[in-house]
Amino acid sequence: MKAKFLIPLLLFIVLVGFLAVGLNRDPHEVPSPLIDKPAPAFELSQLQNPQKTFSPQTMKGQTWVLNVWASWCVACREEHPVLVEMGRLNLAPIIGLNYKDQRDAALAMLDRQGNPYLLSAFDANGRVGIDYGVYGVPETYVIDKLGVIRFKHIGPITMDLLNRKIIPLLAELK
Repeated sequence: MKAKFLIPLLLFIVLVGFLAVGLNRDPHEVPSPLIDKPAPAFELSQLQNPQKTFSPQTMKGQTWVLNVWASWCVACREEHPVLVEMGRLNLAPIIGLNYKDQRDAALAMLDRQGNPYLLSAFDANGRVGIDYGVYGVPETYVIDKLGVIRFKHIGPITMDLLNRKIIPLLAELK
């Protein structure tokens, strides 16, 4: 008779434990299976110059930042001034991955708000984003000289995150 009440109580305690752990995690730091693994390969046309392509292979030997963004994304517009500042500081090349966007709208946003990117690859159908495990935009990756993903951030980069995590990591990887 006691076992009949003990099993639901134990299940309840286990569920409360999982909930407690989940509530104490930062939603921007979702563990990624890609951390410490080679960045997925791709080749896409460039946003600004559709006749040219971009592939992560061209960045081998450099530490660089991949920022997934879109003109329709409100959080991307919120993050954009931080990226412009990061570009001004010339910490590492910033490559944009324009995700599920319209080319004209993306170019207009960069004209209005400034262009922090060395270039942007145009991922119109979101296929490359899927390979990178993109949950939603913006997302940012730091990729080392060997082409290995060392950091992933979901959501907009803030000046605090830039100063506290990204700048020290870029300095360490150089």
